[in-house]
Amino acid sequence: MHKVYILKSLKQTRYYIGHCEDLDVRLERHNKGCVKSTKPYRPWQIIYTEDLNSKSEAFKREMQIKSYKGGEAFKKLINKS
Repeated sequence: MHKVYILKSLKQTRYYIGHCEDLDVRLERHNKGCVKSTKPYRPWQIIYTEDLNSKSEAFKREMQIKSYKGGEAFKKLINKS
């Protein structure tokens, strides 16, 4: 099982969209500063997740969410949390 996730920075109004197999481990890496693109905006919290059957499905969904980041569809996703 793969997950697509959206993180929100608790420091600034920033979001990060990604996919992984183990969300707990991935969040820990984000919050420890192991991910270059998210390090300056730590700490992060999970605000949205979706389960998908394969890595390729998760990647496609991640790209879809990124394509409407900031738009109405993105706002609907993050307001579900």
